[in-house]
Amino acid sequence: MNGQSRKIDVRVVDGGALYARQPKVYPREIDGRFQRLRIAAVFWLLGMFYAFPWISVGGQQLVLFDLPARRFHVFGLTFWPQDFYLLTLLLIIAALSLFFFTALAGRLWCGYACPQTVWTEVFLWIERRIEGDRNARMRLDKAPWNRNKLARKTAKHVAWVVFALWTGFTFVGFFTPIRVLGAEVLQWRLGGWEAFWVLFYSFATWGNAGMLREQVCKYMCPYARFQSAMFDRDTLVISYDVARGEPRGHRSRAQLRSVDAGVATRTLGDCIDCRACVQVCPTGIDIREGLQIDCIACAACIDACDDVMDKIGLARGLIRYTTENELGGKARRILRPRVFAYAGALCVLVAAFAWGVATRAPLIAEVLHDRNALFRSVGDGAIENSYAVKLANKSDRAVALSLHADTPLPLRTIGSASVSLDPGEVFSLPLTLRAEPGAVRGRNPVTIVVSADDGRELARAKAQFFAPESP
Repeated sequence: MNGQSRKIDVRVVDGGALYARQPKVYPREIDGRFQRLRIAAVFWLLGMFYAFPWISVGGQQLVLFDLPARRFHVFGLTFWPQDFYLLTLLLIIAALSLFFFTALAGRLWCGYACPQTVWTEVFLWIERRIEGDRNARMRLDKAPWNRNKLARKTAKHVAWVVFALWTGFTFVGFFTPIRVLGAEVLQWRLGGWEAFWVLFYSFATWGNAGMLREQVCKYMCPYARFQSAMFDRDTLVISYDVARGEPRGHRSRAQLRSVDAGVATRTLGDCIDCRACVQVCPTGIDIREGLQIDCIACAACIDACDDVMDKIGLARGLIRYTTENELGGKARRILRPRVFAYAGALCVLVAAFAWGVATRAPLIAEVLHDRNALFRSVGDGAIENSYAVKLANKSDRAVALSLHADTPLPLRTIGSASVSLDPGEVFSLPLTLRAEPGAVRGRNPVTIVVSADDGRELARAKAQFFAPESP
């Protein structure tokens, strides 16, 4: 200032690297009631994924999304593009179910049903069988490369790749009949797109479940970012009881309690700082530091802590499912207005979906008027209109159909107005309606009724009958 400059000393400070390499997590295997429940969920979910394409109902694959034919076959039902409102309703039900279970018990989806969690469990199981337990895997990774390390690492990745390829093949089998797909693979004549998606999904499975693992949950999954909007102080979450566990510390069983003047006084909390809860965590967090975005609610820390408490003779529940209000000394209130609102909405939507499936029309009928001419005069001045009636049999059995016009106009059908359709068949039936000379004038609405051979009305489609305005 005032024409003078002042020298400012500048010192460069090393602020550290912008990116720190993520340390590898070595989750220890643990047994317990929650882990047995998770393993049962893994078997159930993977069983459905790998078995459903191979099950047939009435000669049709149990679950097949036939995109070229624009038909979805699900549990013996066939859904067409006209039924996509049911798919929309199903997606809303899935989203609301996620909100309901999250409000009730936190990240149950992440811990028990998320595909990332399910497939990671399988890849971890393969790794344990080949490389050994947690300590053995850590020693193997730190050891220099030798014949044993190379053999184990190679065997692990070969097993991973085989399982991933099977997964990719099964995934494509939901879109291409899996038996046809299997024959194409065995004969080495797999189509280009099918080969691409098998390899793409296989690579995604190997990369996400084998290599990235917990990093998908911590950095890539959006659910972890917005789940807090569905939490409140009465949501069941996995928490560490600070009041009971602190101060923590290593000690023998005899040191768990000290006696002063004949009165038992706590010198240390129940947590012996064994770090078992950290060792079993698949995302490598310490639950004792509080609820964290990285926690996937797998409850492995609960089983590990309960096991330690059993061994040292203390009560279970140092780490448990609880609520923030309960930890603060208030009453647990799991059933609350938010939960009832979600449950009520779910019941209504599920009932609407079931009603939509049960009452959907078994036949699609669409009437297209002849584009070349609105009408034509024949014979002694009679007027004819030609139509193409597109029929799609949405049911899983053959049906014989007949068509007639439901109208007060004096119209009659020219030619045959009946057809038989096989299950899932789409057919375009030509239809001609004739009006006698002078009987019809101008533009008139007409309804084409499609009936079964037993007289049941299956579908109605609106059309127009055109005639000259004046004689």
